[in-house]
Amino acid sequence: MTQTVKQLLEWGASQLKTALGDNASTDVRVLLAYTMDVDRGLLAGKLLDTVPTDQITQFKTAIAQRGKRQPVSQIIGVREFWGRDFVVTPDVLDPRPDTETLIEEVLKGDIPSRILDLGTGSGCILLTLLAEWPDVRGQGVDRSVQALKVAAQNAKALGVSDRAELKQSNWFSNVTGQYDVIVSNPPYISADVMKVVAPEVRDWEPRVALTPEGDGLDAYRAIAAKVADFLTPDGRIFLEIGWDQAKSVTAIFNDAGFSNGYCTRDLAGKDRVLVFKALKTP
Repeated sequence: MTQTVKQLLEWGASQLKTALGDNASTDVRVLLAYTMDVDRGLLAGKLLDTVPTDQITQFKTAIAQRGKRQPVSQIIGVREFWGRDFVVTPDVLDPRPDTETLIEEVLKGDIPSRILDLGTGSGCILLTLLAEWPDVRGQGVDRSVQALKVAAQNAKALGVSDRAELKQSNWFSNVTGQYDVIVSNPPYISADVMKVVAPEVRDWEPRVALTPEGDGLDAYRAIAAKVADFLTPDGRIFLEIGWDQAKSVTAIFNDAGFSNGYCTRDLAGKDRVLVFKALKTP
């Protein structure tokens, strides 16, 4: 049975209304545009167009996936971040707008020579910075081999593979050298909060990249304990944090000797990024 774009949009919205409420129509448009390989903005001009049977089948499969609360980015395989498309799979965190606050803050400073990204995941932080700074080199480390494969795909797609070294490492365990900028969006959700996060996050993204369990602060403790050894004398550290963690994470870094930190807020006005400078200049 043939169906038009309009009919499929209405059908998809009805299928997802219970699970997603008001967000259903937006997700349906994204999924149908992806299935038809057209820009979402062009769907309005194609409402009466008939959709091929194979695309209808693919669209209905995508709707079924979304009904199970699988993130749209995983279904279509990409997420836009800082104006660029990044490959997304269940092996990596979905790049979020909140993390763009970190990118913005890093770009305000002097251009570094070398960047280290701890827990690189999809590579969205490191690779965005390398794309913005064409003469900079960087290393992204992650304990997940599968995540590093995704980051490698993204590095190739962005044309920065020759400047991005990707290496398996549990924080600093396999890192050498010193860096002008060290960045990280580590797992920081506490075990208690994980119980109430959205199903799209809790059920579909890698738990190890979301939470270190406990109070959610263990990654910051691990970074604070070693980071001074890997910073150049004028180096800087940029850390994404949970909206209510600025005081706790600052205390961890203060105890490690970093007394010169400051916090920046995201577009929602919530604390999001902590910045610290190297302990001292020789």
